[in-house]
Amino acid sequence: MTKRIKTQSVLTGVTRRDFLMMSAATAATLAAARALLPSGAYAATAAPEVTGAKLGFIALTDAAPLMIAKEKGLFEKFGMPDVEVLKQASWGATRDNLMLGGEANGIDGAHILTPMPYLMHTGKVTQNNQPMPMAIVARLNYDCQAISVAQEYAGTGVGLDASKLKEVFAAKKAEGKEVKAAMTFPGGTHDLWLRYWLAAGGIDPDKDVSTIVVPPPQMVANMKVGNMDVFCVGEPWNEQLVHQGVGFTAATTGELWKGHPEKALGLRAAFIDKNPNATKAILMAVMEAQQWCEAMENKDEMAAIIGKRQWMNVPTADIIGRLKGDINYGNDRVATGTDLYMKFWKGGVSYPFKSHDSWFLAENIRWGKFAATTDIKALVDQVNREDLWREAAKDLGVAAADIPASSSRGVETFFDGKIFDPANPSAYLDSLKIKASA
Repeated sequence: MTKRIKTQSVLTGVTRRDFLMMSAATAATLAAARALLPSGAYAATAAPEVTGAKLGFIALTDAAPLMIAKEKGLFEKFGMPDVEVLKQASWGATRDNLMLGGEANGIDGAHILTPMPYLMHTGKVTQNNQPMPMAIVARLNYDCQAISVAQEYAGTGVGLDASKLKEVFAAKKAEGKEVKAAMTFPGGTHDLWLRYWLAAGGIDPDKDVSTIVVPPPQMVANMKVGNMDVFCVGEPWNEQLVHQGVGFTAATTGELWKGHPEKALGLRAAFIDKNPNATKAILMAVMEAQQWCEAMENKDEMAAIIGKRQWMNVPTADIIGRLKGDINYGNDRVATGTDLYMKFWKGGVSYPFKSHDSWFLAENIRWGKFAATTDIKALVDQVNREDLWREAAKDLGVAAADIPASSSRGVETFFDGKIFDPANPSAYLDSLKIKASA
């Protein structure tokens, strides 16, 4: 009763003209607020089944969409104010926490290496080979990983052509020493970039070097004490390595395959089945964050945010250069204003092309992680939920031009001239000289 009397007293004496003016002012305020973020009007969607979810991330620049969505209140904007974005110690920890699930003190989804949901879904990397139904609902970024080499190899002139390391690696092994090549997770993106680069240079990653697993934030420290000869990881760790004078970048992964897919937003299938509206809300928040991350005018603020202690705990100087396409390779080679910066949105980045997932599966067949008889298309159809991305894009009001017409980006060409036709993965595999089955 009291509340109704107060409301009536506030409205007493308000003319129609006053009301219209107040409404216009409110609309203008909302429009101004909306202008601060890139997406336009979005459709009203059903309320999320839950107000929160637990999403994991590794301290890497390409986790920025999750960090920014949290920092900018985008999860709250789409009805999920209680989303937690939780740092994981390694990709192995990410896997283990996904196996537990959010309700059992694990996580419901994560910023994740694109092949990992497939490896988990099929039980290839889980305890007792227990399958964990997983889904990829978005891609988080393209490009901007790198292959870095210890300073002792600077004199070889090694770069995009890995063959310059072939003889020195062989000589080191002949002396009874181990040549160590570090990546972040077996069968993950960094493992595959490193293997592709070595094999293209005539170096067999299974016979000529020893591959080891090191969590991304520990790469620089391990190279500093001589624990590896070469590594592949995402930023900001390659740039930090250069700044500390410990090694140099031989090649960025965008030079291996320009516009390549990298991390994904992966969710437990059980979470999606139970919370379809919450899944869409998470997607919309992350997609809007990706649009914000894409804008070059936001890069400085972005670097300052993701460098914070709770996120990456890294100086802005180690982040900002490669975010903008300015690359100090660390071997007297500097390139500025390149198009090798990390992409988050334009050109269909956020959309999870099925053709890209097919390449990752083909490469894991190449290296023995999956059987040669694996039905790539059937497996991709099980895990890749591009249909959910399209629904979220529609409700978010994403421009039609930013929504790919097909789930295939078509034929892809790599730096060594190899061609991957997603309609014929076998032809691609047959064209490769160095592989696990050879």
